[in-house]
Amino acid sequence: MSSIVQTQTTSFKKELYQAVHDFTTDTFKIALYTANADLNAATTVYTTSNEVTGGGYVAGGIALTGVTINSDGYTAYVNFNNAAFGAAVTARCALIYNVTKANRSVAVLDFGSDKTSSSFLVTMPSNTATTALIRSSN
Repeated sequence: MSSIVQTQTTSFKKELYQAVHDFTTDTFKIALYTANADLNAATTVYTTSNEVTGGGYVAGGIALTGVTINSDGYTAYVNFNNAAFGAAVTARCALIYNVTKANRSVAVLDFGSDKTSSSFLVTMPSNTATTALIRSSN
């Protein structure tokens, strides 16, 4: 049975304290998946299992650009530019992962239902301490 849960992966949280990920120099990608994917807190690396195919989509997804790192009070956060795939696909979720560090997982995005587009676009949330995709606070 598939399990899709939007979250920062547990391995990513641990690797932050081990200084594995460097958002200023590493390359991060986002890959799209079908509703049959098994992506959740336990996901440790990028996988091709149940990744979207066809429609001009390239396995492995696309590089994320416009990485911004900010802080506000007790919260540090990271965000990216919107991810435009330019492919005609149906996807249920996505995985952000670090290509530079052996394709280690960062976060799972759950779209809530299948989304279909002739030019698939993942719109990132506002880059704030309460809405950014990747954030940490005390």
